[in-house]
Amino acid sequence: MSSTADETGGGRPQKTGGKDHKKPTAEALRGAIQLGIGYTVGNLTSKPDRDVLMQDFYVVESVFLPSEGSNLTPAHHYPDFRFKNYAPLAFRYFRELFGIKPDDYLYSICKEPLIELSNPGASSSWFYLTSDDEFIIKTVQHKEAEFLQKLLPGYYMNLNQNPRTLLPKFYGLYCIQCGGVNIRLVVMNNILPRSLKMHYKYDLKGSTYKRRASRKERAKSSPTFKDLDFQEMHEGLYFDADTYNALMKTLQRDCRVLESFKIMDYSLLLGIHVLDRKMRGRGNRGDSKRQGGQKVLYSTARESIQGDGKAAEPLPDADDDTLGGIPAKHKEEKLLIFLGIIDILQSYRFIKKVEHSWKALVHDGDTVSVHRPNFYADRFLKFMGGTVFKKIHPLRGASSRRKKNSMPSCRSASQEVLSTVKEESQEERRAQSLENLDDTDTQSSQKPDVIPSSTMLNPAISVATLSSASSIDDVKTELQTENRASSSTLALEDSTLPISDSQASTPESGLDVYL
Repeated sequence: MSSTADETGGGRPQKTGGKDHKKPTAEALRGAIQLGIGYTVGNLTSKPDRDVLMQDFYVVESVFLPSEGSNLTPAHHYPDFRFKNYAPLAFRYFRELFGIKPDDYLYSICKEPLIELSNPGASSSWFYLTSDDEFIIKTVQHKEAEFLQKLLPGYYMNLNQNPRTLLPKFYGLYCIQCGGVNIRLVVMNNILPRSLKMHYKYDLKGSTYKRRASRKERAKSSPTFKDLDFQEMHEGLYFDADTYNALMKTLQRDCRVLESFKIMDYSLLLGIHVLDRKMRGRGNRGDSKRQGGQKVLYSTARESIQGDGKAAEPLPDADDDTLGGIPAKHKEEKLLIFLGIIDILQSYRFIKKVEHSWKALVHDGDTVSVHRPNFYADRFLKFMGGTVFKKIHPLRGASSRRKKNSMPSCRSASQEVLSTVKEESQEERRAQSLENLDDTDTQSSQKPDVIPSSTMLNPAISVATLSSASSIDDVKTELQTENRASSSTLALEDSTLPISDSQASTPESGLDVYL
C-alpha cells in the first residue's frame, strides 16, 4: 500500500483510457467495494491510535488488488482494480466518535451482498445499502469528493462540538479505479429504515420552482415527492412543544454550519410512517444483524435532535418498534417521522452562480433552488419551521377563559357596589346627624355621636368585599374621603346653632360637638 495524491479527474464514473476499457458491471463494483473496504480497514487496525493532525485530512492511501492476488492482497474473481482510501485516520476517528467498532463496520459492509437502491434524484448517483440497514454507500462526482476533503477539518470541529446533528455522517471516502473508470464513493448513515414502510417520502428544499414530482416518479411504488406536493398533500406535521423546539434548534444549528462553509442546494429527506395503517417492512432488520453488535450512536432521527450530545446511551423512551422515529401527528393520524439533511456537497461555486443568474432572469429569483448560501438557509428554515413542521399549542383551561371573560363584569359589579356604598353611607350620616341634633336640644349633657358607628357600615363593606381587589381599594378610598367631608360639614353646621347656658358653662360639651 502506498500514499499518493489523487491525480485523476472525472465526474460520474467515466473512462480515462482507450476504447478497449469497459465499465465494470454492477456485481463487479459491489465486490470491489467490499474487498477494498475490507482490506483497508483491516490494515488500519495495525496502526496505533493517536490524535488527528491537520495533514491526516489530505492523506490518500492506494493499493492495487489483482484478481490473482499478491503477497498483501487476496485473490478474487473480479477484474483487477486499484482502491484508494482518503483520510483513513480522520475517518477512523469519525467512526469511533459514533461508536462504530472496526469489526462491526466490516461485518455490516462485507458480510452479506450490498443491496442496490434506485436513485430518485437527478445526480445519477448509485446507491448501495448494507443488509443491516446501518450504512448507505453513494457514488459521488470528482468535485464533490474534492469538496468533502476540503470540508473535513471543519466537519471534524463541528462533530467534536456536537455529534447530535441532522447533517450526513460520513464514515469513509474511497475511490475505485477499474477498467479505466474512476468511481468515487462515500459511506454514510442510513436515514430511512427498510424494515418500516414509508407511506410518504419527500425531498424538500424550501423552493417552489419545478419542485413537483414528475409523472414517472409518481408512477413508482414508493415515489419521492417534493415541496409543492407536500403543500398539497399535507397541511403540516404537528409535534409537541419540546420536540418541535429541539428539531428546529438542530436544523438552525446545522444550517448555520452549512452557511459558514458556503454550501447550498441541500435537501431534507423526510420519511413518514403512518402508525394506524400497520404496513410493516420489506424485510426483517434483525435477520442479518449480528447478535451483540454495537448500535451506531446518534444514528436515528430522535437521537439526532434530543439530548446534550454527551451521553452515549439510548434514550429511555426509545422503542424498537419505532426504530428511532420521531412521533408526530397529522389531523387524526399518528405518525413516525424519519429525516436528515442530504446532498451537502454542493458549494456555491462559479457554475452555481451562473445557474442562479440564468434562472433568475427567466423566473422569480427567490423561488429557484440554486441561491446564495445565506438566503438559501433562511428560506429553508422558514419553510421547515412554518410549513412542514408545526407546534401543537396546548389548550388553555376553561377556568382561565372564564376569568378573562369575567373581568369586565367584575369591574361593572365593583362600580355598582361602590355607588351603593356611597349612597347608604350618605343616608346613614344624614340620619345620624338629625338624631344628634335632636339629642343636643333635649339632653345637653349627652355627648352627640356625630361620626357614624362602624357597625352600620359593615353591611356595605361586606358587599364591597365581593368585588375584585382593585375595587376594594377604591371603596376604601371613597369611604375615607366621604367621612372626612361629612365630618367637616357637620362641624360647621353645629357651630352655627345657639348655645344654651348649660352648654356655655360646660366647655367639655362644646368641645365634644366639634369632635
